[in-house]
Amino acid sequence: MACRGDYSAPAAVNIRVLVVDDQTAIRAGFKMILDAEDDMEVVGEAGDGEEAIEQALVTAPDVILMDVRMPGMDGIEATRRLAATGAWKILILTTFGLDDYLFSSVRAGASGFLLKDVPPQDLINAVKVVARGDALVEPRMTKKLFAEFAKHRVAPAFVEAGDLTSREVEVMGAVARGLSNGEVADRLFITEATVKTHVAHILAKLNLRDRVQIVVFAYENGLASADA
Repeated sequence: MACRGDYSAPAAVNIRVLVVDDQTAIRAGFKMILDAEDDMEVVGEAGDGEEAIEQALVTAPDVILMDVRMPGMDGIEATRRLAATGAWKILILTTFGLDDYLFSSVRAGASGFLLKDVPPQDLINAVKVVARGDALVEPRMTKKLFAEFAKHRVAPAFVEAGDLTSREVEVMGAVARGLSNGEVADRLFITEATVKTHVAHILAKLNLRDRVQIVVFAYENGLASADA
């Protein structure tokens, strides 16, 4: 029988992370930052796209930090292949000068983007955001992403009333412009909880994975504008 006060605290649920980058020093730096957190664990590393796919299948990470430019298979192709096999949560790592890769990464199935020079706490927060199923786009990259979508924009699509309500279309447009749930709530004069409900309905009705896919759908179907 255990003595009074002799008990074991429940084990913390760790977020399992796979770090993919062709530069050893960058992988080491991210590993040091993430492993220092009580609820995070780097379970694997990879230096190119092919190795990333292999490691993902072996280690089953909750989040994959994926570099874009690597020798052999790049991060975009690796993301595309992983997305074809399941609902992987992939956070693309890039530099501010590689804006052209943003659009391709979204289309490939990335859950978000993060600049490599991000402060440690922002890296930690980004991993947590993606791990819980939300999407993330680094604020400095949002306008670049919108500009790229504008280039590929098509004529407005007809959305049947049975698919999305007029309010859901409004929420989708606001989300596609990069507004948070709180900002959407303020703009539409509704509660944040109501925004979350609308977002959940949009994802379910259109069979989308996360907020990044909402952005893709909205811009490709002419339901959002970066100027609005």
